[in-house]
Amino acid sequence: MNDETWQYQVRIRLSPYYAQLVRKEPEHAALSSLNALLGKHHAVLKCQFDAFADYVAEAEREGTQHYPLYRWTRETIENPAKKAKYLEAFTFYVRGDELYDKTLADALEADLLQLKANFNDAIIDVSKLDSNPAHNPQPASYGKD
Repeated sequence: MNDETWQYQVRIRLSPYYAQLVRKEPEHAALSSLNALLGKHHAVLKCQFDAFADYVAEAEREGTQHYPLYRWTRETIENPAKKAKYLEAFTFYVRGDELYDKTLADALEADLLQLKANFNDAIIDVSKLDSNPAHNPQPASYGKD
């Protein structure tokens, strides 16, 4: 399979101050450049910690036996060091999709790298992942609970 076969996702890591702003005050003036970029790409940001917490809550509501990563995810969000890490990590959803074509991911990544260079150390890191399982080792599955 070639690179065009896979779907992509773009993530950023923000400084603690900006991560808190994005989560608590997404319309804050300090985020105007980032919000303009989100509008341009029809994207929204989702904090990875919040996504993990949502997964755990849904699993507990619906029955953890249907959620193979429940235990790993719960342990992750309950670990203070990992919680701090994931509170600063954000995933871009483009037009509501968690995964999208390479062309969209490349354009988003390029704009983010440019913004990173001009955004007062707010953006610590930009990464682009693909859906190729060979590039993305999965967390240990605990099987059915």
